[in-house]
Amino acid sequence: MNLSKEYAAGPIRRRLSALGLLAAAVMVTTSTATATPAATTATATSAPEAAVRASTLGAQAAQSGRYFGTAVAAGKLGDSTYSTLLDREFTMVTPENEMKWDTIERSRGSFNFVPADQITARAPARGQRVRGHTLVWHSQLPSWVSSLTDANTLRSVLNNHISTVMNHYKGKVYAWDVVNEAFADGGSGAHRPSVFQNLLGDGFIEQAFRTARAADPAAKLCYNDYSIENWSDAKTQGVYRMVRDFKARGVPVDCVGFQAHFGAGGPPASFQTTLANFAALGVDVQITELDIAQASTTAYANSVRACMNVARCTGITVWGIRDIDSWRTGQNPLLFDNSGNKKPAYQSVLTTLGGTAVASSGTKRAAALPSSFGWSSGGQLIAPKSDATHTIAGIKDPSVVHHNGKYHVFASVASSAGYGLVYLSFSDWSQAGSATHHYLDRTAIGAGYRAAPQVFYNTRQGLWYLVYQTGNASFSTNPDIGNPDGWSAPRNFYASMPDIIRQNIGNGYWVDMWVICDSVDCYLFSSDDNGHLYRSRTTLAQFPNGFTDTVIALQDSNRYALFEASNVYKVQGGNQYLLLVEAIGSDGRRYFRSWTAGSIAGSWTPLAATEANPFARATNVTFPSGSWTRDISHGEMLRAGNDQTLPIPSCRLQYLYQGKDPNAGGDYNSLPWRLGLLTQTDSTC
Repeated sequence: MNLSKEYAAGPIRRRLSALGLLAAAVMVTTSTATATPAATTATATSAPEAAVRASTLGAQAAQSGRYFGTAVAAGKLGDSTYSTLLDREFTMVTPENEMKWDTIERSRGSFNFVPADQITARAPARGQRVRGHTLVWHSQLPSWVSSLTDANTLRSVLNNHISTVMNHYKGKVYAWDVVNEAFADGGSGAHRPSVFQNLLGDGFIEQAFRTARAADPAAKLCYNDYSIENWSDAKTQGVYRMVRDFKARGVPVDCVGFQAHFGAGGPPASFQTTLANFAALGVDVQITELDIAQASTTAYANSVRACMNVARCTGITVWGIRDIDSWRTGQNPLLFDNSGNKKPAYQSVLTTLGGTAVASSGTKRAAALPSSFGWSSGGQLIAPKSDATHTIAGIKDPSVVHHNGKYHVFASVASSAGYGLVYLSFSDWSQAGSATHHYLDRTAIGAGYRAAPQVFYNTRQGLWYLVYQTGNASFSTNPDIGNPDGWSAPRNFYASMPDIIRQNIGNGYWVDMWVICDSVDCYLFSSDDNGHLYRSRTTLAQFPNGFTDTVIALQDSNRYALFEASNVYKVQGGNQYLLLVEAIGSDGRRYFRSWTAGSIAGSWTPLAATEANPFARATNVTFPSGSWTRDISHGEMLRAGNDQTLPIPSCRLQYLYQGKDPNAGGDYNSLPWRLGLLTQTDSTC
């Protein structure tokens, strides 16, 4: 986010001309970034080994942006074999019975969250997310509910149960099976009889979804059922018609879960077609309760392959870990035997996910990033849109998340008059250029200098955070990312610029704030256009307050080699973090260098970090539609999740960036920056 910074004292103009920048940057290729004693010293190790396929289910699924999960029983967490397999192999957990109505609200108005809390409390520290199962189901229902005879009473009970449970787990549950198994078996394609259907009619499902959205706008809301995998079945078609109707009328359904409790033959031949047809309605699809009688390797491979071949199939959950844990124990339907050993079906699943079949003692490193990168760029995706009160020269510094079926992009807008923020959303990249631009100076964020946004969801607080620079490190919050008017007024992370930054900034500028958290702490990174990367820390519980311990995390004697626009991400499937920092090359063009570390606090080891071997530079990017930029500048990785841990896959990477006409010049604020998308071309998975 390099710009003429506009602080309270007025605009500050960049002092170096383009020729000056070029001359000053000539030495970038010979400069090496190092950490200072105040931070963690960078280790002089060789670049990491080339990417290898992962050796666990969760790690391998993550490389395609998917999760691989399992049903979990709280009472088995004390079994060391069980918990070891759970934590090693799975990135999503579903409480098997602990969130069902007869456990959580056995007596009206008396809620027992203790069993489910045992599962949800341990998941984040192990890199696992949670699927909530289930809010409304005709089975495992306490008798006081099933015996109700008054529609208004049941409606009130239904709303209260959904709202109370979802509010308790707000920010802790990725997706909810809002309604489970509401359709009848057989050839009717109609709803099954239940107390909900009998008293409230067909509308009870819509009521449940609308109540759920109000309770937790950030959670994905799913309909879940069994025997809907065969496309031609009447039950499948009934569910399909419901979802199609819901999407047409704006009923908030985000995903459809296919339980996939298969016999020995595995899925029907049309399973992939079914997944694809539902996905085409604009919902995610998930295999939610997979188990297969006798665990045929072919049947498991066919089930997983159907998901892998549908882009919006976002994950797979097996219904249990070991055969002894299964509700179908005598049929041995799972991936691990009674003793916890991998069965042949495990290897089949891992291979189909793209992994390497290895023994339990295999030592291959999961989710390793490659040591060099190749990219392809499309043309200009997003250009400025001026209106009666905004004359915009450039759009830049994008931050992006994918949530509820849409991409949400926040960016800086620049002109000779200064900087502001803009928001746009769209379902597909083909729609990005025509998306409405919402200028955030019309919201509580207000007018004045605001730039370089970063957006993420805080799972502990149930709030979206928008981090940006104002001359300080500032933020706003919003419970609904899709509501541009919902952002709060700016607050600052710091009372004033930390002393260590003031002492080292020289004639640079304090820019590009970036927040990332692990399971214990949150870290705030910033740059100074003077060769320093700074890092502050607070606890996850204190966030957004308490940022102290500011240190120089990385520095370079050549200010242009470690300039600005730092990004830090957690690489899914392993204990690896990726750091990106924008540099100015010897040709005066912008590009990115990269480092990796085992923790957010470092130490940082160079990955692709030179002009000859950059992370992303015009020299390792192809432009099939024409080379519209020679700068690969400030942007953000497309993430595998939206929370404060900022997860990314380790391959098939995409990066939304800013570029500009190579012949453009003049005032920096007036340069014609546009947004484009890089896609990794040399992925090994």
